[in-house]
Amino acid sequence: MSPRKKDKRNIVSIRTLQITFLTILLVLAGRLVQLQLVEYEKYGPLSLANSIRQESVNPARGLFFDRSGRLLVDNQPIYTITVTPANFDSKAIPLLAEYLEVPPEMVEERVQAARNYSWHRPSRLFTDVSFHKFSQIQENIWKLPGIGHFVESKRHYPSDIKASHILGYLSEVTRGEYNSSNRYHMGDKAGRSGLEFVYESSLRGELGSRYIRVNALGQSLGPYDDEQMGSSPVKGSDIYTHVDSDLQLLAEDLMEGKVGGLVAMDPNSGAILSLVSSPQFDVDRLSGRIDMDYWLSLQADTTNPLFNRAISTMQPPGSTVKPLMGLIGLDFGIITPETEVVCTGGFRRGRLYRCITDHGRQNLLQAIKNSCNTYFFSLMNQTMERNGLNAWHRHTASFGLGSLTHVDLPNERRGILPDSTYYNTHFGGPRDWGIGDLISVGVGQGTFSSSPLQMALMTSMIANGGNRVQPHIVDRIVDPDGTVHIVQPEKEPIPWVKAEHLELVQKGMRLAVSEGSGRFYADIADVDVAGKTGTAQNPHGNNHGWFITYAPFDNPEIAIAVLVENAGFGSISAAPIAGLMLEKYFHGEILRNWVYDYVKTFEPREQEDSL
Repeated sequence: MSPRKKDKRNIVSIRTLQITFLTILLVLAGRLVQLQLVEYEKYGPLSLANSIRQESVNPARGLFFDRSGRLLVDNQPIYTITVTPANFDSKAIPLLAEYLEVPPEMVEERVQAARNYSWHRPSRLFTDVSFHKFSQIQENIWKLPGIGHFVESKRHYPSDIKASHILGYLSEVTRGEYNSSNRYHMGDKAGRSGLEFVYESSLRGELGSRYIRVNALGQSLGPYDDEQMGSSPVKGSDIYTHVDSDLQLLAEDLMEGKVGGLVAMDPNSGAILSLVSSPQFDVDRLSGRIDMDYWLSLQADTTNPLFNRAISTMQPPGSTVKPLMGLIGLDFGIITPETEVVCTGGFRRGRLYRCITDHGRQNLLQAIKNSCNTYFFSLMNQTMERNGLNAWHRHTASFGLGSLTHVDLPNERRGILPDSTYYNTHFGGPRDWGIGDLISVGVGQGTFSSSPLQMALMTSMIANGGNRVQPHIVDRIVDPDGTVHIVQPEKEPIPWVKAEHLELVQKGMRLAVSEGSGRFYADIADVDVAGKTGTAQNPHGNNHGWFITYAPFDNPEIAIAVLVENAGFGSISAAPIAGLMLEKYFHGEILRNWVYDYVKTFEPREQEDSL
């Protein structure tokens, strides 16, 4: 090839390369203009993906109020230490443990849980960290890549009342819960008992999101300000209850040191004014980071403070069922107001079923006033012979016994109200049990058990004219936008209850307080009180004391049931507590300080007979 042709070919190659290079530059420049100017709004935020991080923002949990609008539960800010596993160096575990004053093994365990949850999302390591520990970590944050923090909240209880079995407590959600719901993240808390559990979906609110700027170590450099990115959390709904704080405070005080339950309610609506299960637990020590020593002590406590005796205990109701037995006997036509039974100290059918004394001739009014076992043994015997167990069961169940009341609290138990199926299941068959096994059921003993809530409900239905009401604690739910959801269960009449029969039983309950065993402690000044004492036999120790009551007699506003376990006669153990509750409700203060002192220093007495 000649030199001239070779030079010409080289020139063509150089030109080609120049044109190609220039074309590439023009394409790149054009693309750069497109990305930086034409499509900046689309790609600008995405270009920051390596320097910003999305975080969830928990909503403020809804608040609780009492019937007067007084605050019962709010939220208090706390510091939470977080970890983003992808940026975290395990070599920093000993240092982090030192700042947090916990064993390194605990930090390692929680970091591993965070890794299992997500490598790239921050997870909670420790909540409710003290300001001192938080400050130490922040001062040395450059040594702790991947460690961050949230400012969150824990439950705070500004009221004097505990109401632990009403309000309930929170604890961290399980892996299964956050795997099955997009409402939860690792370390989030949810209601575990009480109203916190039942109304969790209303109280929790809706998660929000935010974007923060981070450095190469994944540590926060502050918020990324872009209104188009992120979303605001939606606060949880507020809960307004029917709880009367003054009444609740007194009830907690009176039940302190005792084992049992108390329920006070409006008999006309089913609204619960006070509910106490004793012993209680301290909800404040279960908020934020749980006090593990305290939690373990609750688990080991043989009195089981976490158990809600007000709605879940199963104790024989004793003589408190006698008014209802009278109603059933009147409806079945077994007795009339004039029917008399001669009490010589007991009722005999195969064996002697003992009464507390020799009452002589007793009609229904007198039998309720004097709590005559003989009268009601005889009535139960005739009921079984003429109507049968299942007919008695249906009438008794219509007053809320032996079934769930569906109160807005968790873990309620139905108790035992026996029918033929129950006896066939537990005693072998129809030929293995008979009327003799049922006589004591007519005075609330034997295979019959109930809770204070059920007895308060039964008392309410007697007081309000024979209408079914549903017990409930919450009055209304108020959403963040102001929408109000009223909780107002309907009430309906019990079909078989006749007004004239109810009036007779009510008079008997009034006599039980004005002249009978309730007169010593439950008959208060200027208010006509009706009620019935009960003492349930207990084969394992002292008998259990019951008292049911309502007032005023002519226009009931409040019904109360009190159970004090292993305390002996209901007339001296439970009735004084209910009497002071009525005094506080109607007079606004305790007028009989001697009764208050008696209750606070009460010591159970041994006895054998039901009353």
